[in-house]
Amino acid sequence: MKLAVNKRVSEKKKDIKEIRREGNIPAIIYSSKHQSEKLIVNGPDFKTILREMQPGQLPTTIFDLSDGKKSRRAIIKDIQYHLTTYVVSHIDFEELVDDVPVSVKVPINCTGVAECIGIKLGGFLRQVVRHVQVECLPPLIPKEFMVDVKDLGIRQSKRLKDLSIPSGVKPLASPEEVLVVIAKR
Repeated sequence: MKLAVNKRVSEKKKDIKEIRREGNIPAIIYSSKHQSEKLIVNGPDFKTILREMQPGQLPTTIFDLSDGKKSRRAIIKDIQYHLTTYVVSHIDFEELVDDVPVSVKVPINCTGVAECIGIKLGGFLRQVVRHVQVECLPPLIPKEFMVDVKDLGIRQSKRLKDLSIPSGVKPLASPEEVLVVIAKR
């Protein structure tokens, strides 16, 4: 996803408030190779990207941050929202370097819910974990993990070890962690 950014010079509170009043978002990009840099993200462009994005996909989305001179690939490490209006107030990016591993939260999506044996018998799907924290090189970042639940009966579950995880991607949670369970009503 392309995103227009500008370099932010001032750190004064009044200048940051002015950035937000203009509809833009103050941000910072951290890097393992360079010193961190303060940025201004184009607010309307970022809101458009958020509206078009599937729920849960933000942590694995790779942004192409361009200021007109240079372009850098980055992922969002933290995003802060205003308490009452839920407007994005600050973004922390992490620059992606191809030979440096990165830690990412990958979303988990369930398939086969309509055909699930346990749900047909009166149970319901309870997704215990929505994201799995993994460590991998930037080119190997998975978009999502799919869990097929159609063969699960009541009180049966799928665990992290049941996922098909590509080589080079290392989950940071226990293999015995329960992802989804068909619970009894």
